[in-house]
Amino acid sequence: MKILVINPGSTSTKVGIYNDETLIFDQTLRHSIEEIGKFDKITDQYDFRMEIIVDALQKAGTDIAELDAVVGQGGLLNPLEGGTYLVTDGMIQDLKAGVQGQHASNLGGLISHAIASKIDKPAFIVDPVVVDEFMEISRVSGHPEFKRRSIFHALNQKATARKYCKDAGKSYTDLNLIAAHMGGGISIGIHNKGRVIDANNALNGDGPFTPERSGTLPVGDLAALCFSGKVTHDEVKKMITGKGGMVGYFNSNDLREIEERAKTDPEAKTILDAMIYQISKEIAAMSTAVFGQVDAILLTGGLAYSDYITEGITNRVSHIAKVHRYPGEDELGALSQGALRVLRGEEDAKIYK
Repeated sequence: MKILVINPGSTSTKVGIYNDETLIFDQTLRHSIEEIGKFDKITDQYDFRMEIIVDALQKAGTDIAELDAVVGQGGLLNPLEGGTYLVTDGMIQDLKAGVQGQHASNLGGLISHAIASKIDKPAFIVDPVVVDEFMEISRVSGHPEFKRRSIFHALNQKATARKYCKDAGKSYTDLNLIAAHMGGGISIGIHNKGRVIDANNALNGDGPFTPERSGTLPVGDLAALCFSGKVTHDEVKKMITGKGGMVGYFNSNDLREIEERAKTDPEAKTILDAMIYQISKEIAAMSTAVFGQVDAILLTGGLAYSDYITEGITNRVSHIAKVHRYPGEDELGALSQGALRVLRGEEDAKIYK
């Protein structure tokens, strides 16, 4: 099976072609701030991104007629169960409208569908960030005006969980796993026999602070700041996502730089250790969702390359379950695998409603 994979990010578009499990072509197409800045909305970038993708495929000598499917990164759709979804007209409408917000990943399904339609092949998305398999008690916030939402790194978390299960010779639907995706954003989910029944909202300020996000803040102080007249709504949103976390403390989201600084700077060490501590607390909290019956803890994402961070977390949570390290992320591979499972008949494609 030959599968084209498209993963749009804020300043890049990753493109890959797989022959079954083997990656035979991949390229990261970079977009400057000036190029992206010309567009008012994410959907306005559609023609720009489509053109450079088609150009890259042509230069690589790719004949799209040979493809069996096209799969894209899923966007901010309405909440849905995990799995591989066929891109339908209803999904296209919601991706264009941005029903839960505008994000570059919204373009994944749109572009994939357009290319697949030319050759009468299926287009898919796999485990978008809005995967929602929460227990009802996971949704309760503590005030009827607010509801906890499921927004997390579903694609990499579920792919890492499946990878661990394959390594362990176990079934994903038989185990309780805690997966911690640690990158620019950090999300920690409890996987209860194949369903993520709780996770922190990694997008809008929940859970541990990260290289560029504030995580959970003292709500009383935050409310006072919002009504102080010192900041605008947009400035508060940037404090939470983009200018929070390590960026707020050190004006840098480079954890390698901060880790090096922490060797001689006591303040930097305290902040770095606090992030490790908060990640560990969130992992421990997730264990209560399955009454402490956790089979394994999985650390993944870019920060999992750090010995200092992973050892710090392991020292605090290894009493819960054995900790396994899967550094980095392979979103292209995870997307391809989702499409391949459907094409091989291992699971059915789901329909978005």
